[in-house]
Amino acid sequence: MVLYTVQSGETIESIAEKYGVSAERLLIDNGISTDSPLSVGQSIMIAYPKTVHTVQPGDSLWSIAANYGVTVDQLWRNNQNLNGSGRIYPGQEIVVQYADAKRGSLAVTAYVYTFVEEEILRRTLPYLTYLAIFSYGIRSDGSLVTPEDAGMPGDSGLIALAREYGTRPMLVLTSLGDDGNFSTETVSDVLGDEAATAALISNIVETMDAKGYDAINSDFEYIAPSDRDLYTNFISRLAEALHPLGKIVDVSLAPKTSGEQPGLLYEAMDYPALGASADTAFLMTYEWGYTYSEPRAVAPINLVAEVVSYAASVIPRDKLLMGIPNYGYNWEIPWVEGSPARSLSNQEAVALANDYGAEILFDARAATPHFNYSDVSSFHEVWFEDARSVLAKLSLAADSDLRGVGIWNATRWFPQLWFMLNVLYDIRRD
Repeated sequence: MVLYTVQSGETIESIAEKYGVSAERLLIDNGISTDSPLSVGQSIMIAYPKTVHTVQPGDSLWSIAANYGVTVDQLWRNNQNLNGSGRIYPGQEIVVQYADAKRGSLAVTAYVYTFVEEEILRRTLPYLTYLAIFSYGIRSDGSLVTPEDAGMPGDSGLIALAREYGTRPMLVLTSLGDDGNFSTETVSDVLGDEAATAALISNIVETMDAKGYDAINSDFEYIAPSDRDLYTNFISRLAEALHPLGKIVDVSLAPKTSGEQPGLLYEAMDYPALGASADTAFLMTYEWGYTYSEPRAVAPINLVAEVVSYAASVIPRDKLLMGIPNYGYNWEIPWVEGSPARSLSNQEAVALANDYGAEILFDARAATPHFNYSDVSSFHEVWFEDARSVLAKLSLAADSDLRGVGIWNATRWFPQLWFMLNVLYDIRRD
């Protein structure tokens, strides 16, 4: 595989000719529309097919997979234009295998909101070990705030689709209340009351069993430092209740670089104890650049590496999943403290650079692309993710011998992320 940076005056056709691949394949693999110009500095992934099948009358995706001794999942991953469906036509070229040797295997969890579009979900599921469905909240009495309670679509359809693709559904439990906000007080109310804690665990077990969830991710944020041991005990008790049912407990961890890191987001996160109590742990390694921050990378690789280093020193590496953001931010410049940045998808960021003729730059220390542009009223700075930043993050996770990665979140489609993951790594199906 080659990562190519677009130079002035180049087109998909000229790059395809230079590297001896088809322009159509470059468009498919990078999620580029046929009428979209390229931006100077844009990153293009170039992978070389090793085995290609031309669809014959009577072929199905399942018969092709059987003939070559591969899975239908692999055909979906290799051919993003199939959109996770079985629709093919005579004369269509199907990539069966790419030339790159796999660098190893990774477990992959992707978080989605229940309003995710079905087409995006179908395209994403073949790449996943777990689909983490966001979310169920909590009340002080230990009852659950369902997605429907929060005004969101229900989760049953997503669970069924996950099953259809052989992906394991994961319930995401948060400390979001009926008002949609994380609540330090509600966590204290529940964890500090034995009856409420027992009720919460009972409600979780009942819901997971009724809905058909295989795993749970606990994403309690802004926990009071005084509730540190109570939270660890809750995770331990949750595992004791769910393990006899064959279910997995995963815990989200705010990105710490030491055990003594101060702040409401960090102090109650006892990495060693939570890592021992849970089956797996998800490192939330993103949001250095966020809605109200100054312009900067969302997940600078140098800072992500510090979190991974600390986590791996106190939690077994085969329990750890490293977070990868699937979004960027657009700030108005000059930045004024308190003024919000606008979240945008990585595809939107590239389109924005195209629209304004902006050159995409790459910050080597953060391993993250960025650019500036001016519209009719203001100056802007955009930081986002592309193939280069994805490669840096996947390489860090794999080279650190972590269990895998977690994507926050997969509600938006990001072709280069999934294609890079597929070409370089096998997906663990736990």
